[in-house]
Amino acid sequence: MSTVKDTFDSRLLESEERRALRGAVGDLGRRYGRDYFMATVRAGQETDELWQEAGRLGYLGVNLPEEYGGGGAGLAELSIVLEELAAAGCPLLLMVVSPAICGTVIARFGSEAQKQRWLPGLADGSLKMAFGITEPDAGSNSHRITTTARRDPATGGWLLTGRKVFISGVDIADATLIVGRTEDARTGKLKPCLFIVARETPGFEYRQIEMELGTPERQFQLFLDDVALPAEALVGDEDAGLLQLFAGLNPERVMTAAFSIGMGRYALGRAVEYARTRQVWSAPIGAHQAIAHPLAQAHIELELARLMMQKAAYLYDAGDDLGAGEAANMAKYAAAEAGAKAVDQAVHTLGGNGLTTEYGLASLLAASRVSRIAPISREMILNFVSHHTLGLPRSY
Repeated sequence: MSTVKDTFDSRLLESEERRALRGAVGDLGRRYGRDYFMATVRAGQETDELWQEAGRLGYLGVNLPEEYGGGGAGLAELSIVLEELAAAGCPLLLMVVSPAICGTVIARFGSEAQKQRWLPGLADGSLKMAFGITEPDAGSNSHRITTTARRDPATGGWLLTGRKVFISGVDIADATLIVGRTEDARTGKLKPCLFIVARETPGFEYRQIEMELGTPERQFQLFLDDVALPAEALVGDEDAGLLQLFAGLNPERVMTAAFSIGMGRYALGRAVEYARTRQVWSAPIGAHQAIAHPLAQAHIELELARLMMQKAAYLYDAGDDLGAGEAANMAKYAAAEAGAKAVDQAVHTLGGNGLTTEYGLASLLAASRVSRIAPISREMILNFVSHHTLGLPRSY
């Protein structure tokens, strides 16, 4: 019979297995470190060596089913992996997309053939998958997406047409999970559906967007002009698009929170180390409250954001998609704000040194800002909470 302490431990305190996972992934991340990560960025290369090792050790697929090569755990464990890699200075953005969004959607809704084809490779790092939802005019509003899929009467497959923008890692991904819309035969209305599009598919064109952002993963525009897909490219049920879509978007928000918290922890750690040893007058600068208190506040806010992230992952892994949706949005909001604030305060603590390559913090200014914008802006999360949680009327 469970006790109050058991419930408390399972929801708020990490198990011994999760603590061990956190420690092992942290060791891996520190073995590569920020210098390795930034060297790949400056060289215009991928962090493939780290990615492949994380895959071989079972970390990338920790959330995927065991029968397809995964670890059989959940989103809680996958968020630990990303947080600890980011806290070691190696925030792997593609983890948000490949195992978290695409792997989750295929594991939950894919056909047996799709699971056999993709999940083992996503789990061990030998395959990568990008995710295409954002459009130039619709943003991430799934109700305004104009990429459409229609049946090809000649083949029984699909013809996919549209544009996407700010799609990460398309050039290194073996395929992209595209959000399109099909026409409901009963109502004539368009409904979202998900399609797996291999990178070399004829008619699938991608062009790089030049970004002033220091990450190994590049951003792309996608152009799809009557891209012919087989019938089996459709993931799941044609009539359950929204359910399947949000099954991927909730993990995306949780993993973005992990990304932000990890980056914030890395920056805070560098700042604390500097404040503890840097001496200008008679004592280290960290002895002064003007330096110490903002760092303490950043630590508190990161810890609070992690609690909300853990709640969201717990609800998602328990199968509560509705509850997880609210918590995942709140976690993403809290973590993005806390992470950006921690990075900014860390740079400020170091003064001019915070902008040097030696300390590796300045590059995080842009990266931490991304989490406040993508995959959904802080304002849209506030809209979600005000409408769905507080029951306030819409202005749109």
